[in-house]
Amino acid sequence: MNGRQGFFMVCVTAAMVAAAVVSPAAQRTAPGSSAPGQPAMAPLPILKDVRIDQKLDFPVPLDLAFVDEAGKDVTLSQYFGTRPAVLALVYYECPMLCTQVLNGLFSSMQPLTLDAGRDFDIIVVSFDPGETPAMAQAKKASYLAHYQRPTAEAGIHFLTGRQQAIDALADAVGFRYAYDEAIDQYAHPAAVTVLTPQGHVSKYLYGVEFAPMDFRFAMVSAGEGQIGTLVDQALLYCFHYDPATGKYSVAIMKFVQLGAILTLLGIGAFVFVHLRRDRQQNRAVASTATGNR
Repeated sequence: MNGRQGFFMVCVTAAMVAAAVVSPAAQRTAPGSSAPGQPAMAPLPILKDVRIDQKLDFPVPLDLAFVDEAGKDVTLSQYFGTRPAVLALVYYECPMLCTQVLNGLFSSMQPLTLDAGRDFDIIVVSFDPGETPAMAQAKKASYLAHYQRPTAEAGIHFLTGRQQAIDALADAVGFRYAYDEAIDQYAHPAAVTVLTPQGHVSKYLYGVEFAPMDFRFAMVSAGEGQIGTLVDQALLYCFHYDPATGKYSVAIMKFVQLGAILTLLGIGAFVFVHLRRDRQQNRAVASTATGNR
């Protein structure tokens, strides 16, 4: 299943359900067709509650308490203050979609020179209150085995928590999910949330595959000038973030403006060099004519 299919699984539209995309509400056991007497094109009722309500610049409550993969009590504030972070709300026994989201996340990190634990943090939180630190530890170990960076252990966190804290965190970032008792599964969006070092929502990245360029730009933007290079900052100026798609695209007018600025700077440098050369030549001629050196 590719990234576009993963994204379509969380869209609440009849057309997408009809396109034979497996819905996130049916991850373990497909719910099948519509109920008798219901049009085959009708959307699954549970999906009406599954979405991302964007809350850009909204603060995450950093005093929320969770349990880390080692079984220690932690608060979100321990992971903020110096670096941006990526928040992934998943559940560890999810048979398909959550694993695809995490796979896509770690795959997008792999080719980058930015490192988890040095430039940013990864915070994975289970929204199933019945899951345990042992499950979190097993998940973390599986991803650390592939993402082998010296700082990874300190920068990647897999958490579990109680329903109250989970609900408060999900609400803060606009992550809407639903539990289907009939199949004992959760329906949920395929997305991760990028947070600033102060714990404010900066960006959303959608789907199960994230382009490394989009991931890098999101980190540089959320890092507020603290991570990345001058080239990153310049490129970020020339790319536009689309909140609807969670992706970056070339901002043509900004490229034109940057090109005009560089052209003017080039002309200015050319004129300066030639004027300076002309003055030096004139002084040399004057010195020769008067016999002065």
